[in-house]
Amino acid sequence: MEELASALSEMEVHPHISALVIRGAGTCFSAGVGVADHTPDKVSEMLQKFHAVVRSIVTTKKVTIAAVHGNCLGGGAELAMVCDIVITTEDAAWGFPEIKLGCFPPIAATALSALIGQKRASELILTGRTITGSEAASIGLATSSSAATLDSAIEETIERLRALSPTALANAKQAIYAWDATHFDKGLARAEKIYLDELMHTEDAQEGIRAFLEKRSPRWKNR
Repeated sequence: MEELASALSEMEVHPHISALVIRGAGTCFSAGVGVADHTPDKVSEMLQKFHAVVRSIVTTKKVTIAAVHGNCLGGGAELAMVCDIVITTEDAAWGFPEIKLGCFPPIAATALSALIGQKRASELILTGRTITGSEAASIGLATSSSAATLDSAIEETIERLRALSPTALANAKQAIYAWDATHFDKGLARAEKIYLDELMHTEDAQEGIRAFLEKRSPRWKNR
């Protein structure tokens, strides 16, 4: 997260760069933040650093493109969903499984409804269901799903952007998100407060994390 935040900051000072691609190396885009970093002694710092990365992606003047393959789960799905353009393979696995750990995804809770509608967002967040890249594109979570190679789909998008003015793209992006920016900041601050001040003080949240790390089913106590 620190390296990604640093890379985003470095890109911001180069006016000739109009777009950047975020993709995972290896077999997946991202399976999310490590579960061990959700424990009460680490969660505050983890949220601070992860949300700083997300805010950098939201506020950057560059056009952000997420190239998604394999698992795109939890914080990984949240990172992808805040990019301007999201191209996913048809068989990628998208989801917000935090509820199965006794937690919830703060960024998705804040912004997912604006992307796919409240009912669909509620269903994905409250059940933790995993969907394919094809379904993610069909409901508006992703821009498109690619039946061809991901590389060719990304390159086609980049070529379109290369033909355009970086200044015009930056101004257009600012205008597109002018209304949402204020609501996102306030909403995420509220979601963070609920997560840290309420959720993380429940026995069930601590049990969910502990059960995952111990590779057993959680024993919920409803408190």
